[in-house]
Amino acid sequence: MKLQNHYKDGFFDVCAEHGFLPVKDPIVSLPATYADVQKILDDMPVVLPNGEHGLLHHEGEIMKAIEALENHLEEVKKEDDLFVIQALFRSYGFLTSAYLLEPSYQQFRLDGTYGKARNVLPANIAQPFCHVSEKLGVFPWLDYHYAYSLGNYRKLDENKDLNWENITMCNRFSGQSDEVGFIMLHVDINRFSPGLVGSVMNTLEVVKDESKPVHDFLEANWLTMKKMNERRKEMWKASRWQHYNDFRIFIMGVKGNEEIFGPGVTYEGVWDEPKAFRGQTGAQDDIIPMQDIFSGVIFHYPQNDLTKYLLDLRAYRPVCVQNFFSDLSETMEKIHPKGLLGLLKERKDIDSLCFLIGILEEIYHFRNGHWQFVQKYIMSNTKYAKATGGTPITSWIPNQIMAVIIQMEEVLDTLSLYGESSNDTAQKVRERNIQLLPTKRKLLEGQLALIHNNDFTAESVFELNKAYGYVDSEHIN
Repeated sequence: MKLQNHYKDGFFDVCAEHGFLPVKDPIVSLPATYADVQKILDDMPVVLPNGEHGLLHHEGEIMKAIEALENHLEEVKKEDDLFVIQALFRSYGFLTSAYLLEPSYQQFRLDGTYGKARNVLPANIAQPFCHVSEKLGVFPWLDYHYAYSLGNYRKLDENKDLNWENITMCNRFSGQSDEVGFIMLHVDINRFSPGLVGSVMNTLEVVKDESKPVHDFLEANWLTMKKMNERRKEMWKASRWQHYNDFRIFIMGVKGNEEIFGPGVTYEGVWDEPKAFRGQTGAQDDIIPMQDIFSGVIFHYPQNDLTKYLLDLRAYRPVCVQNFFSDLSETMEKIHPKGLLGLLKERKDIDSLCFLIGILEEIYHFRNGHWQFVQKYIMSNTKYAKATGGTPITSWIPNQIMAVIIQMEEVLDTLSLYGESSNDTAQKVRERNIQLLPTKRKLLEGQLALIHNNDFTAESVFELNKAYGYVDSEHIN
């Protein structure tokens, strides 16, 4: 798979050098032309850096500040620097969510329920926001890539890496450490994405020649995923699950959350009809979708509404990432109708099959860990049954976990046709998964059985992780 120009847009460049991260650190503040916008962003968080309360703490204050803001549409039209355009998208995305969802947040503070959001976005926000959205080719709503996560970090020490403890958010809602840790950990995990993307591209380059081994690149992919899972588990330390609701309401989307938004949001001066876009969610990250396509998990996505949601989220990514996924899918189909597994089976490549099961095991740990996040951060905190992206929280991730388990079973069935691997590491991966795979299926089936009983508790679902030895981290309390 050759790197194509349409995998980059000036801010992102999907390749072995940058992975899924920006080509350089985002700019922290807006240019002086937009000083009034920046001031609201700085004054907005519920808790400010000095410990005082910002605009979102006080009912209706964000509405007054935004409605008095100048409309910068004409200035925005003149911008051609992608990093300024991205910072404007990020800034207007934050203002939009703060303005619309502040009443929901205030209601939650009163009685623990998500109240009704505002339904009309004023033209002074709607027009410049939609214009920068059009320049980026994305929807005018707070997203994961350009706005809340990958385009929203700054280093505390320029000489250190993107460890979550060395980065903070440019823009915030709650302003507290739990929000910062929660979303900056996603950036931390993605600092390993260059190696992961590189391992995929290298595999697809050498796999054309049967005389060239691919197991080294599959081993590299597996080892990188192990590092990513180690970092992912830091979530329990970076952001206390009991405090997720301090900021969660502000990253809700319109689509799928009709209880909050009703028929949609009217963008004054842009569209006559209300619009509904999905909210910011970690499910918009690129690591697992790439791995699903590469490893063959995608062949086992069930034909249901949950899979439709998953594929719908593909459209909520930068165009260059969408192009990458499309080309990767096409390339895998050309390699073999059944993808990598089909090709390795034909070649009787035992070492590579062993590392493929290792990759799948790490995809499982990533998803099952995310599922545990849902159980504690969401299900234990609220009865509201929708995720920020508008998907049902109790069935969304299990839908994909089962697809991973089925693909793991297929790989192990294939390996059962052959003898042991001569590679000690590969053989140990194989033996571990032969032993543990049945427990993965039993755990998921047990959790789904509980969920289908309307009397279940979040704690009973979580406790099954302990029973089967899959508790994600020692930091959970």
